[in-house]
Amino acid sequence: MLLTISTTHRPATDLGFLVHKNPARFQSFKLPFGRADVFYPEAESHRCTVALLLNIDPVGLVRLKPGAPKGGGWLEQYVNDRPYVASSHLSVAIAKVFGSALAGNSRDRPDLAEQAIPLEARIPVVPSREGADLIGNLFEPLGYAVGIEGRPLDERFPEWGPSPYFSVRLAATTRLRDLLVHLYVLLPVLDDHKHYWVGDDEVAKLLRFGEGWLDGHPLRDLISRRYLKHQRGLVDQALVQLLDAGPTDPGTAATRHEQAEKQLETPLRLSEQRIQAVLDALRSLGAVKVLDLGCGEGRLIHALLGESSVRSITGIDVSLRALATARRRLRLNDLPPRQQQRVNLLHGSLVYGDSRLSGHDAAIAMEVIEHIDAPRLDAFEEAVFGSAQPKAVLVTTPNAEHNAVFDRLPAGAFRHGDHRFEWTREQFRDWSGRVANRRRYDVRFQDIGPVHPDHGAPTQMGIFTQ
Repeated sequence: MLLTISTTHRPATDLGFLVHKNPARFQSFKLPFGRADVFYPEAESHRCTVALLLNIDPVGLVRLKPGAPKGGGWLEQYVNDRPYVASSHLSVAIAKVFGSALAGNSRDRPDLAEQAIPLEARIPVVPSREGADLIGNLFEPLGYAVGIEGRPLDERFPEWGPSPYFSVRLAATTRLRDLLVHLYVLLPVLDDHKHYWVGDDEVAKLLRFGEGWLDGHPLRDLISRRYLKHQRGLVDQALVQLLDAGPTDPGTAATRHEQAEKQLETPLRLSEQRIQAVLDALRSLGAVKVLDLGCGEGRLIHALLGESSVRSITGIDVSLRALATARRRLRLNDLPPRQQQRVNLLHGSLVYGDSRLSGHDAAIAMEVIEHIDAPRLDAFEEAVFGSAQPKAVLVTTPNAEHNAVFDRLPAGAFRHGDHRFEWTREQFRDWSGRVANRRRYDVRFQDIGPVHPDHGAPTQMGIFTQ
């Protein structure tokens, strides 16, 4: 298992001061599961590279594992990818070997430790069973230029397809400690197979190393879930603390953005008109089991509770805070038992397949897609139209052309500070048509709100049916 970090900072050999390792010496460090070696493949004034080579003893791993079978054991205990792939073992090695750099300390060059310098990290074998996209989606929001090279499962048998292993290059002008922190947290997330027991101290560690970047990361929940080995209590504990982090809390920003959007649209009563248009469409579809994608604080669910024909309502949202607010506003605990049984609130992402979302008559994404980064719309499409496959999907989104009608909205600005994009009518119809064609749905369109002769309606809705 190999990690190399290079810089072209002048003089590049200052990298030795940052990692506290002399370029002229070969050093070895004993670890519970093997040995870590540190050396410099190159150490010139114009470019310097430090290498961390991790040698893992796979038999030692089995011996260390509590409850490991004795007398022969299982084949999988001894034949695995642990010695070769970047994983939590590499994170432990980073903390052990580069501990001072990980903490941002440099005895001889403290000024350099706080300086952003050109850095390039290379890892030849990174596991990602979800494919290359997840690697990019984890590192690109942090400002890295990401190079990813895949390889076949076996070159002799190309029909076996690609392997889940990738060669990864990360480049950025950043502080060394930031690079090491991101690697320390995200490599186990990609591997999703942490080798040691996880408890409350890991929550504190995640919050410490995630300070300043994790709370605003688009995959914050996935990172927390995987880093904490899917232990729901620990994950919820971490996410609540991230959400309560103060000025950087994305929930606070979301509330502020929603208030600004509401002030803009209130004269048109657009929120009410959107909900009514969705209810009318659901009635015409005869939907009994309804899924609210990105349910937020439960406004649509509240309206659906008044529809006697809707027997089952499932809401899903990535925000724990929004779900908690929805539960309070809907007063779910005070509802009669039969009403409580109609509603199910789920915590989850809309860009990953989720078996809990299958089997619905209709799914509604009301003012949701514009909050998704455009490169991730394909993942949303796969999760909703491919994995969940409801009989109908209702999608509403702002019509960007109508923004010209709002006097208080500056030219070129979005209605909501968290919108990643706002589409014209042609753009929305083009996207909808391509999705419908790929997923074998029919789609028709409906205007919501007063229609301007030149700029159209403020909201546009696509109704996809099988």
